[in-house]
Amino acid sequence: MSGVDQGATSLVTGLVVAVTGSVVDVSFPGGPLPPVNTALEVDWDGPHRLTLETQQHLDLETVRTVAMQNTAGLARGVPVRSKGQPITVPVGDVVLGRLLNVVGEPVDRLGDFSADVTRRAIHQRAPKLVETGQSREVFQSGIKVIDLLAPLAKGGKAAMFGGAGVGKTVLIMELIRTTVEKYAGVSVFAGIGERSREGHELLLELRQSGVLGRTALIFGQMNEPPGARWRVGMTALTVAEYVRDVMGEDVLLLIDNVFRFVQAGGEVSGLLGRLPSRVGYQPTLATEIAELEERIASVGDRAITAIQAVYVPADDFTDPAVAETFSHLDSSIVLSREMASEGLYPAIDPLASTSVLMDPRTVGEQHYHLAQEVRRSIAQYRELQEIISLLGMEELSAADRATVRRARRLLRFLTQPFMVTHAFTGKEGRSVDIGDTLAGCRAILDGEGDGWPESTFYMAGSFDEIRERQTHGAEEPA
Repeated sequence: MSGVDQGATSLVTGLVVAVTGSVVDVSFPGGPLPPVNTALEVDWDGPHRLTLETQQHLDLETVRTVAMQNTAGLARGVPVRSKGQPITVPVGDVVLGRLLNVVGEPVDRLGDFSADVTRRAIHQRAPKLVETGQSREVFQSGIKVIDLLAPLAKGGKAAMFGGAGVGKTVLIMELIRTTVEKYAGVSVFAGIGERSREGHELLLELRQSGVLGRTALIFGQMNEPPGARWRVGMTALTVAEYVRDVMGEDVLLLIDNVFRFVQAGGEVSGLLGRLPSRVGYQPTLATEIAELEERIASVGDRAITAIQAVYVPADDFTDPAVAETFSHLDSSIVLSREMASEGLYPAIDPLASTSVLMDPRTVGEQHYHLAQEVRRSIAQYRELQEIISLLGMEELSAADRATVRRARRLLRFLTQPFMVTHAFTGKEGRSVDIGDTLAGCRAILDGEGDGWPESTFYMAGSFDEIRERQTHGAEEPA
């Protein structure tokens, strides 16, 4: 199913025979049943277009479908037309700078798309293994703590684990800007179960920061039926795949939130009458996550790089939804509420964040060993924190005091101001090359700056900037 048959027309007409919330049963007496995943359009006088997706064949004449929009007011006997193909959505340049829903309709009040716009089916096969790129190239984010300790893979999948208020949206926006400016690529944002306020704020911030023109936004909001939240990730992937395969550009795909995608799938599964599986999740959990994740890949010299937000219920990383997501990831970025409360932004935990790219053969011997040394220093500082709080620094050995001083300076050196927050903080954003990050960490671990105030290291770019601050006494507030 690699594309859309432009000549496909309505093949057969059925009638609504039952409506149970978002699940609609449709009868096709005497006609062939539409295959699973086929789109159906309801011919009604309701307040909006109503699209259904076939999910089950109940008998020789009846299919069970899931609605993508609200079914309030839908009655039995209403005609339904089979589209003869899956749901199709607009793709290409026309969707950049626009806000779409799950079926590709613009919801930004900037006008509808023309009738001849290129469309593509949301259900596509994942690239075969022989088609995917074999290189393990590092995606340079310009964010020091990520590039140093949890490097992202170009064409790979990374997830951010964190709750509300720890800087997740700001981190996403900075990565969008990095892709647009540094990689001259396109960003696609999939809002799964987002609040209306969050979507509106993101749209305004992207417009103000000047990167909206190279970004497509696809939302299945929290107040929409579970079918919309369940399929909106597929819609965003379809837009991203077209940019990669046809437009020939790299894509950054941002998904917020994968856990809400799983929740929507669980709602649909329950409505379809399937028995729940482990911990109450749908029995198709692994398949649904794989269908989404396996389509994220490099093909040729162009890649889809995915950054996904994942909510961890009750901080339980053994939860089936979280564990299943982990199995597809290259990098895990853990956001720390404790670091956020200390003002250490980005609030990425340097010890809990990991990456499969953290290997000497990928990042190089120097980078690997320096990252390990940074981790050891910060880990030792955290082990000593309880002793320091009880007895004070004076009770530590000289070697431990030196480790604590350097670890505290490392934590502050790994903060940096973002370009997208300049309007709010007044600080110019910094995008730091990995070479400058390594040089700065090396200098701190070697003792340069031991006698400098900790505030000198806070919210700076490269170590040269810190030296200049110290020389001129232009310290930043801690």
